[in-house]
Amino acid sequence: MTQISEQIGVHKSTVHRLLATLEEKSFVERNSATGAYRLGIQMFQMAYLTLEHNDLRQIATPYLQRLSEQFRETVSLSILDGTDMVYLRVIESQQRVKLAAATGQRLPAFCTASGKAILAFSSDEVVQRVIDQGMDKHTEYTLDSPGKLIESFYPIRNQGFALSLQEYEEGINAIAVPIMNLNHQPIASVAVAGPSYRLSQERMLEVAPEILARVREISAEVEMITNI
Repeated sequence: MTQISEQIGVHKSTVHRLLATLEEKSFVERNSATGAYRLGIQMFQMAYLTLEHNDLRQIATPYLQRLSEQFRETVSLSILDGTDMVYLRVIESQQRVKLAAATGQRLPAFCTASGKAILAFSSDEVVQRVIDQGMDKHTEYTLDSPGKLIESFYPIRNQGFALSLQEYEEGINAIAVPIMNLNHQPIASVAVAGPSYRLSQERMLEVAPEILARVREISAEVEMITNI
């Protein structure tokens, strides 16, 4: 904070109030261990979402279509907005039994694959905000306690993807991979979702390498354009 105050020529008390407001809105994040500040997820989301001709949705769409055609399931691109995931792009499965979803739809972050994929790599402050919002039980499989949610992050970090086994909606499974920026911060996630009898846990583990590969390609293309 002292460094910021000296660089911009503003009193530390004013800087403190400004940073508190920016942190509340997720434009900056504070490292609880070091006290240092860094750009928050809202700032990165704004950077990606304000791209005019090469925005994240346009970049990701061909890859989403490829995944949808390959696995014949619903594929989505979503971001964390507050405590919810918001669909930026949805390509529905052409099969009769499928997950029905729509662009702009909001889902709770804590019990969805797309949400957990982002939360596992987010700051403690972001995770705590989601927890404080409440963890309502949507199905008998919902992770309804902070301890269970945080424990679920360990395999996600190790494997690079998150699974949801009927946690938000009974009969629906999903696998999601976070899209990272150059600072290894999650700015969105790509998910494949479908009926649990078709998209079983075993099946999701089979398709995980392909989803990881496509998301790496999305990340590389976005980084070239944004330089973030």
